Amino acid sequence: MKLSHFKFNLPAELIAEKPVPNRDEARLMVLHKRSGNIEHRSFKDILGYFDDGDIMVVNNTKVFPARLYGTKEKTGAQIEVFLLRELNREARLWDVLVDPARKIRIGNKLYFGEDDNLVAEVIDNTTSRGRTLRFLFDGTYDEFKTTIESLGETPLPKQINRPVDKDDKERYQTVFAKREGAVAAPTAGMHFSRELVKRLELKGIEFAEITLHAGLGNFRNVDVEDLSKHKMDSEEILIEEKTANTVNKAKDKEKRICSIGTTTMRAMETSVSISGHLKPYEGWTNKFIYPPYDFSVANSMVSNFHLPQSTLMMMVAAFAGFDQLMNAYKVAIKEKYRFFTYGDAMLILDD
Repeated sequence: MKLSHFKFNLPAELIAEKPVPNRDEARLMVLHKRSGNIEHRSFKDILGYFDDGDIMVVNNTKVFPARLYGTKEKTGAQIEVFLLRELNREARLWDVLVDPARKIRIGNKLYFGEDDNLVAEVIDNTTSRGRTLRFLFDGTYDEFKTTIESLGETPLPKQINRPVDKDDKERYQTVFAKREGAVAAPTAGMHFSRELVKRLELKGIEFAEITLHAGLGNFRNVDVEDLSKHKMDSEEILIEEKTANTVNKAKDKEKRICSIGTTTMRAMETSVSISGHLKPYEGWTNKFIYPPYDFSVANSMVSNFHLPQSTLMMMVAAFAGFDQLMNAYKVAIKEKYRFFTYGDAMLILDD
C-alpha cells in the first residue's frame, strides 16, 4: 500500500470544531465487514450490538494541559511551548516543542504566567523544533504540577481552528481517563458517557483497561510514499495482567472483543503471544499498522473518522479492509458525518 492510496477529498466543513452536546449522541456508522452493509445509528445504540460476556478494551490515559505560552528573556518574544513528556521528575526536565523554534537557543530562559511565576531554561537542542527544558521551580513536585495545570492549555490539535474554551478541559478527556501522560486524546473513547458505560455493564459487557500515552505523532504527516519506510513515534504503554486475563478469557469463549480506538488496538497488537493471546507488558511501542495486517486480539473496533493519509486511517483500513473503509468514508462524506477528534464514530464488526 502506498500513501497516495489514502488520499480523498474531505470538505473542510466536515472537520468537527466542537463536540456534540452529549457524548453518547454523536452519530454512529456501523460497518459489517464481511457483508459490507452499513447502518446509520446514534452512538448510544452501540448497546444493541454487544451481549453478556463481550469485552470493550479502553485506553485510560489522561491528557495533561500540555500547551504553554511564555516570553523569552530580554526580547519578550512570544513563545509557544508544547510539553511532550517528562524526562526527569526530580530535575524538572521535559522534552518539548517550541514555536517559533528559530528564536530559541541553549541557555535562553523562558517566563510563564502573568507574574513570570514559572521559569524554564533551555538546556539542549534535540531536533529542529524540539528542546529539553529545565523548569526552575523551588516548590514540591505537587506544587509544580499544580502550576503547570493552572498555566497550561488543553492541547487541542492544530486542525481544530478555534481558541480553546472552558468546555474543552472536560470534553478532551474520556470518562475512563486516570493515568496522566498523553498529549492527544484517545478520541474513540470520548463517545462514552458514564450513563452508557453503566447500561453496557448492566447488560454484562465488561470494560478492560490498557494505557497508551498518545503523543503528537498521531497528527504527524506521513511524508514517504512507501509506507514501509514510515517510522512511528514511540509511545509508552501498560497492559496489566488483569486486563490480559480478562481479554484472553473472552477470546477463548469466542466472545466479542472490541478495541475502543486505534491507540488501544496498537497497544494490544504490540504484546501478543504466538497463539494470539494478550500478554502483560510495560514499555514502549512504535508499531505501525497498515494494510495488509492480520489482527490477533480484537474482532470489532470503534473508531472516529480520520483525516486523509493519516496513520490512524491506515490502521482502521487494515482492520476494516481497504476497499470497505474507502467506501464507508465515501458514504460518510455524502451523509455529512463529522470527522476528526470531535467528530462522529464508526463501529466495525466482523460479520
